[in-house]
Amino acid sequence: MDLRQLRYFLTVAQEGQVTSAAKRLNMEQPPLSRQLKLMEQELGVALFDRSGKRLKLTKAGELLRQRAEQLLLQFHETVKEVKELDEGIRGVLSIGSVVSCISLLPRRLEQFRNRYPGVIFKVREGDHFLLGELLERRSIELIVARLPFEATSRSSQPYSIERLPSDPFVAILPSSWCRDGSGQPSLSMRELAEYPFLTLKTDQTIGMHERVVKEFQQHGATPRILCECSSVAIIIAMVAAGIGATILPKSVMASFPIPSIRMVELTDADFYSDVGIVWLKDRYLSKSARRFIEMFLE
Repeated sequence: MDLRQLRYFLTVAQEGQVTSAAKRLNMEQPPLSRQLKLMEQELGVALFDRSGKRLKLTKAGELLRQRAEQLLLQFHETVKEVKELDEGIRGVLSIGSVVSCISLLPRRLEQFRNRYPGVIFKVREGDHFLLGELLERRSIELIVARLPFEATSRSSQPYSIERLPSDPFVAILPSSWCRDGSGQPSLSMRELAEYPFLTLKTDQTIGMHERVVKEFQQHGATPRILCECSSVAIIIAMVAAGIGATILPKSVMASFPIPSIRMVELTDADFYSDVGIVWLKDRYLSKSARRFIEMFLE
């Protein structure tokens, strides 16, 4: 069995049909079917259940799929690492970021582009759950995210995390609610608790929500939660529409310069959002990814 046969097998497993798999592989169907039978003969087991319209993996086939994906990934990473020994920094750097950290990227991307013009970027946005899956599949190499990083509980890979400077929390209100027409207004946590409140919370990630609620409780207040939102952009839009107030990290507002919302300092709350760069521990990182992390920490 060789790498070529493993690629054939994985393509058929993904497509569920030999015909569509052959089209993806740009080959005829009979040779592909023959390769699958040779693999099954060599292993002495059936890899596919052929009783239905679509091919389904047997238990042996599922085990081979998992191992084959790991083997091919290690092979590609090894080839990439060997090539990079004598090459300069170039190619594609794939980065993931939560929406609330997007404002941290543009200046760093510009700095990195000036230093390494041979690198192009792919940037994916999502919550911790989605970004964790993309990282596991190696669709991205690193993530800029709020900490703690709450990825899928079934993650089999440990993470390496490099902490960045903390980001203070501030209140975000509709401009029409701010009585002070000039200067920077401020509020206490108790005063903020009087307003209808919008909180950032999803089924997978609740860390920021819990921190904010705890801060209210420490000041003897309970937020009047009007809506739980899964998106920072949705929360900002609702604040701009005058529906409610929220608490977000201060840097977030750099991505949303909207006249109808106002950033308000909290007079009696001194709590911060932790930020970090996350990547898979004990996995190969490209030169460009390593240099990007180093630049971020300068």
